[in-house]
Amino acid sequence: MPVEHLAGRDIFVARTGDAPETLMLHCTLARHEALLPLAHALRVSTTLTDLIGHGRSGDWNGRGDYQAANLQVAAALCDRPSHVIGHSFGATVALRLALDHPAKVSRLTLIEPVYFALATDAVAIADHRARFDPIYAAYAAGDLVTAARLFHGDWGIGDWNAVPERTRDGFARRMPLIMAGVPAIQDDVFHVASRLADVNVPVTLIRGASSPQIVSAIHAGICAAVPHARDHVVDGAGHMVPLTHVAQVAGIIASDA
Repeated sequence: MPVEHLAGRDIFVARTGDAPETLMLHCTLARHEALLPLAHALRVSTTLTDLIGHGRSGDWNGRGDYQAANLQVAAALCDRPSHVIGHSFGATVALRLALDHPAKVSRLTLIEPVYFALATDAVAIADHRARFDPIYAAYAAGDLVTAARLFHGDWGIGDWNAVPERTRDGFARRMPLIMAGVPAIQDDVFHVASRLADVNVPVTLIRGASSPQIVSAIHAGICAAVPHARDHVVDGAGHMVPLTHVAQVAGIIASDA
């Protein structure tokens, strides 16, 4: 499981099985191991990678657009039409891959794609802004620990105080990666909202019933533009549903095949 030089970057790549036809992209602040249980549950040959600035992949240099850089890596990893499974920010990269490199994608599974710009429900958008404004404020003040703690409250697993200190420190150091995704997913600088109808592969959407309401609004926005997209809700789950409810997520993915 070596580090490979892809799209001009050093990227850690793991593969399960031979000639993988599935690519998995994890959420921001995680690493590829987060999706390994799901890969094993699906029993398919899979390519997994650490996003730029995560795990054993090279650091983010801050140049260009962060989502676009990860898109280039994902495209380099697909040497055949692939089922691309993404979680959270990884799912936004997967969606971009289907739009910008359609020949590389045979199927999409988007687990809570945080493409905030795709939501149109005013109540959900207001709730999202109210939740994120304190995160932005802490980040702007240079308080990365507070920003990470607030972010973890909506998008992580369990009590912040129960997270090992080393892990909390890692989350705080990587908060700039959260902010680096804002132009793409919040400001829609790549005009994804106006291009959703161009997605022409089967789309499975999966979300937790207890996730922030912006997630259901994003899913609704995708389903409105992509009629063949199928939305699934996992009871008792939150944003980290592919980690906490592996069997249920694997079952949904298998049933939609």
